[in-house]
Amino acid sequence: MTTVRSHAWPHLRRSLVAILRGIRPDEADAAVDTLVDAGFEMIEIPLNSPDAFRSIESAARRAPAHVWIGAGTVLDTGAVDSLAAAGGRLLVSPNVDADVLRRAGEHAMVTMPGVFTPTEAFAALKAGASALKFFPASVLGPAGVNAIRAVLPKDCVVGVVGGVGEDDFEGFAKVGVRTFGLGSSLYKPGMSVAEVRERADRAVSIYDRVYGLG
Repeated sequence: MTTVRSHAWPHLRRSLVAILRGIRPDEADAAVDTLVDAGFEMIEIPLNSPDAFRSIESAARRAPAHVWIGAGTVLDTGAVDSLAAAGGRLLVSPNVDADVLRRAGEHAMVTMPGVFTPTEAFAALKAGASALKFFPASVLGPAGVNAIRAVLPKDCVVGVVGGVGEDDFEGFAKVGVRTFGLGSSLYKPGMSVAEVRERADRAVSIYDRVYGLG
């Protein structure tokens, strides 16, 4: 079976993925606008959110070209095709499924499958993943992620997701991690736009300080 590689991980000012799990279509536009204005360039709407593809389609239409809109919890190739039809360009999953990654590559998507072990990490890279999502990263911690990174290709993009927030940036930065998926520390269902903006601004401010961005 031929591997179809995903789109390379893009060059981002801040390698932060906003995870809007549980958001409704009537809330999505305002939240996406707020996050983009705060400086986020990747926004993920998990498919176990209400009418997720409608939210993704609307977000993809209104987001600037440099902002990557997509889905999380993508588990099968049919969902990949639906994501492409909605205009999504970013695919995040909790697991490594070679068929899902191959189909995403055919759509030139950026992909970040979930891994927890070296075996899963190498399987994801072999299947053409753009980046690795260590999940749940709060269990591995910086030391665990660093131990696995030691055997991975030097140019491999490593992201941490699951139980991590802005207060964890510094610890993971010390082991060379720059990519984070922010879920409940950034957004919870029913949260107001003002609350999302406050949390987004805090995350961006701390990221910029930790990584020396002016």
